[in-house]
Amino acid sequence: MTILVTGATGTVGRIVVDRLLRAGQRVRALTRNPAGAALPDGVELVAGDLAGAAAALDGVDRVYYLAGMLAPETAAEQARAFARRAAEAGVTRVVTMTGVAVTVRRPGSYEMLLEVEEAVEASGLEWTHVRPGEFAANKLDLWAPSIRAEGVVRSAFPDALGVPIHEADIAEVAVAALLEDGHAGRAYSLSGPQALSHREQAAAIGDGLGRTLRFEPLTYGQARAACITAGIPAEIAEYLLGYQAEYAEEPPAVLPDVERVLGRPARTLAEWAADHRADFTPAA
Repeated sequence: MTILVTGATGTVGRIVVDRLLRAGQRVRALTRNPAGAALPDGVELVAGDLAGAAAALDGVDRVYYLAGMLAPETAAEQARAFARRAAEAGVTRVVTMTGVAVTVRRPGSYEMLLEVEEAVEASGLEWTHVRPGEFAANKLDLWAPSIRAEGVVRSAFPDALGVPIHEADIAEVAVAALLEDGHAGRAYSLSGPQALSHREQAAAIGDGLGRTLRFEPLTYGQARAACITAGIPAEIAEYLLGYQAEYAEEPPAVLPDVERVLGRPARTLAEWAADHRADFTPAA
């Protein structure tokens, strides 16, 4: 069986590739830059993107499909075209990664993801949707620089709750849906195992790193400036901080689907931090 992984060099896609290889599957990765992909030996690299993926689908049985986050204005049209080509090529199963925003449905946050899901469902292919909430990996951009440099976490919303999820849990749910029967027609909303305030998240990361981290509250404007200084584009900074503000008023829930699918609890934020120890450690 050959499985095509789109977004194969991304945060989740790399782990999907790894877990499929561990399971003995043939993996084909669609990437714009095969020379810089740095994927494991044994992965078949195909140059291209979703808009021109017809050749990449030849001989493929199943697909991990990452919704078009980089081009949201064309993502639904792209998904319809991709799903049509996949069906014509003989693909039988597609697992999409979209987002829990489809379930929450706050205006302006979910529409593109829902349209992608609907496009895949209308194709006639067997489908499963994987809908993660907040990625723990977002902390690498938001908090890792200050942790490395000063051992401090700063946030404009110290008491806002979050349930950040380890990217490996997202990938392993997707791989289960790709390889196992019984997931067709289901949508899995994924979160971490604990609802933690930003203060508590900082403490959990410190536990995982074996260090005590300081926590300092910021104003919204200070937090926005810190994001931009860290290299996050202004519009993405506004998006992330907007979600944090919403979480402060409408806390996200701890969701059971990781444990339902994998038969074990989701990894904690402390476990995630331990897995990313190098990212939080100052360069020698």
